[in-house]
Amino acid sequence: MSVCSSSSSSQKTWIVNGILAGTAIAAAIGARAYLGRSKKFRSRVVGIIPARYASSRFEGKPLVKILGKPMIQRTWERSKLATTLDHIVVATDDERIAECCRGFGADVIMTSESCRNGTERCNEALEKLEKKYDVVVNIQGDEPLIEPEIIDGVVKALQVTPDAVFSTAVTSLKPEDGLDPNRVKCVVDNRGYAIYFSRGLIPYNKSGKVNPDFPYMLHLGIQSFDSKFLKVYSELQPTPLQQEEDLEQLKVLENGYKMKVIKVDHEAHGVDTPDDVEKIESLMRERNMS
Repeated sequence: MSVCSSSSSSQKTWIVNGILAGTAIAAAIGARAYLGRSKKFRSRVVGIIPARYASSRFEGKPLVKILGKPMIQRTWERSKLATTLDHIVVATDDERIAECCRGFGADVIMTSESCRNGTERCNEALEKLEKKYDVVVNIQGDEPLIEPEIIDGVVKALQVTPDAVFSTAVTSLKPEDGLDPNRVKCVVDNRGYAIYFSRGLIPYNKSGKVNPDFPYMLHLGIQSFDSKFLKVYSELQPTPLQQEEDLEQLKVLENGYKMKVIKVDHEAHGVDTPDDVEKIESLMRERNMS
């Protein structure tokens, strides 16, 4: 998981460039006419924040206080700044998290304990919502500084790329994080579609060392799905690469579906252990964030 800390102006530039590129690609494959028939293509968008209490590394993480507020509340408040989201809900299987979220005004959907990952939890929550949505954004609950521009970026990328069923974001990988298995790397093709994700260094060179001059890309946790595909995803069986790497997005690629990727200027900070909380609080104090 990661937390955003980025330059807003340069970040917005990356996002705009990615969206413009996606628009050009859609036109090239004949999607312009398709989009022209309906200005409401994938227009109804819901943001879902999956949250669970149990965690081997950090039990109760969503409720940990960050400068006085529960982390899940800070994620929710940042997400509400996104302009593309029509609704935001928290999906959880724990009543302690649900009670906390209702206390600060969030809508909560209770989900089963059998959900194997956040994507399955999002799908169950989607099925329980009364309104119908075209796009579902899976917002990581441990990103208290999530940038609303990144949320908007992945949504718009999916809206202008009809042949993709999934969109996500990447940023530049620091050379010192190249061999860290907790930093998921991504490679994309010339049209901005994902080729592969790995906990290992990709691409990997003959020297076996990180090339400080190569533009490696780090995958960020934010992702959006076409709502119809989200239902399909939950019915797909686990795939070999997904299980080996323990990366749920690989199930999308292994089944032949397309995934659009945008690049943003963004510095990631992990929020996986109690020690990470102090780092986030220090960063917030530097930015005069309350």
